Amino acid sequence: MDYFILTDTEFFRQITDKDECKLTSAYCDFIKTVFDLCTGSVSRYELLFAMTYTETELQSLCETCRLNPNINKESDPCFLYTRKALSFIRHTLKHMQTQVLTSPSDNINQPSIALYRWTGSTVELVELIYGLVEMRSVDNGETPITELASFISLQFGIEIKDCYSAYVDMKRRKNDSRTYYLDKMRERLNRRMQLDDEREQMRK
Repeated sequence: MDYFILTDTEFFRQITDKDECKLTSAYCDFIKTVFDLCTGSVSRYELLFAMTYTETELQSLCETCRLNPNINKESDPCFLYTRKALSFIRHTLKHMQTQVLTSPSDNINQPSIALYRWTGSTVELVELIYGLVEMRSVDNGETPITELASFISLQFGIEIKDCYSAYVDMKRRKNDSRTYYLDKMRERLNRRMQLDDEREQMRK
């Protein structure tokens, strides 16, 4: 797949042109190209890469326009259409992130392209996954843990090599509660709500 397929379009060439009529037409063609790619047979990973690259380029163009004192941000057609295209790409990327990859070809020897990064430990993520399963929060608890772990690891760009081994390590913990991460999450969430309540009381 040509990863520059979206940036090598008439729309990107017209962004620097002040002919609003041509820009409108080019923008419509650009949106159609995105739609065709999303509904076509392109690998989901390759599409994510192309979309992420396009988002980066649009963000850079928006920032360049924003810092240019000679551009009226409220009326300049190039800036407005660039911002519209960036918003569309971001919404599409978020929608793609929620879709489970069901095509076998998408799951074989493909790198993970995550939109968000897990910054906790692997064991903490496994603890969360087991908690979701026990709460039956995903597909009424019917999705196997290994499948759920695989999907979540793709979303966060982290490799969970052996979910069950991490669970066994959790069971070996000696404290009264062996769910360190979930306990800390509950404590901090309750603390946040308590602070919110206190701030609301101070405003009255």
